[in-house]
Amino acid sequence: MSLKRIELELSVFTGTTSNAPSSATYFISKTIVTTHTKINFEVSELVKDYITHNFNNDYLSDVVWVKVTANKFDQDDVPFSFDNPETVYYEAVDGWGSFEDGANAELSTGALVTSNNMYVPDDTASKIPIWAGGVGKVVIGSSTTQITDNGNTNQKIQYITVPANSTSVAIFATNDSTLLKTITITNICEPKFTPFKVTFVNKFGAYENLHFYKKTKESFNIQDEQYKTNIINNSTASYNTNSTQEQRYNVTAETSLKMNTGYIVEDMTSTIEELFLSENVWIRYNDKTLPILPMTKSMQKKTVLNDKLIDYTVDFKFGFNKINNVR
Repeated sequence: MSLKRIELELSVFTGTTSNAPSSATYFISKTIVTTHTKINFEVSELVKDYITHNFNNDYLSDVVWVKVTANKFDQDDVPFSFDNPETVYYEAVDGWGSFEDGANAELSTGALVTSNNMYVPDDTASKIPIWAGGVGKVVIGSSTTQITDNGNTNQKIQYITVPANSTSVAIFATNDSTLLKTITITNICEPKFTPFKVTFVNKFGAYENLHFYKKTKESFNIQDEQYKTNIINNSTASYNTNSTQEQRYNVTAETSLKMNTGYIVEDMTSTIEELFLSENVWIRYNDKTLPILPMTKSMQKKTVLNDKLIDYTVDFKFGFNKINNVR
């Protein structure tokens, strides 16, 4: 008895597995290729449509459940009589893997950051994302936080608050003894420039902070159109010299920022890289969380060997026009 085709029912939802909808989100049918023994389904883009990021400095857990039910049919198009249908639940985030990770790579189930370092302004608390199902405890100084996972997507990614002026964070596996990661925190005293916090969705689908604490330049670019207007008054056959012949219209403006990280360790290059590759980025600016877009399109990785001191300058633009044209 050989496999002919599979009908896949795909449900994407939040909450716990008990919240699975009675009707599937997607129905997909695929017939096996003659020379193959397996049927592969690519569903990541379908699932991604149901993961939204509405960050407002609130660090929510943007995770969904994916219920997959596979109905298998044999060469006579009759449903298999054993292990059919098969139902599996997966947890999904809006992350990404590199080519080197291979197909269907499982990302970190511990600390949801790549770098082992963080730079934070003096007297400023910070956040570190972890995967609740893979972490047992987090130790910050003399304080230990036990981590639990109740199965709900709204807490699958938990953001550990790191008190101001902390120096390290130790993250342990669910057995509370296996050290998964130690993050060293460097507290920066910056008396001259105003540090800005940039938050982006990293490769693990979590919100990660990066502080730019050196010089920031703000500028804006204006675009407009013009037309010539007739200013003659027909009744007097004259015109007012305070009237313009050249009239502007459709004036728009985009505000840009050029920001510098200050000197950082080489290990932080991975964080800069993930920022460049992120589709969702925000800045805490004038006490508001505002969307920005990285406009720097190339990155030369710096090393201590080649560059001695490492810093990065990144161009951003705000994700909206200066003149409100939301309709």
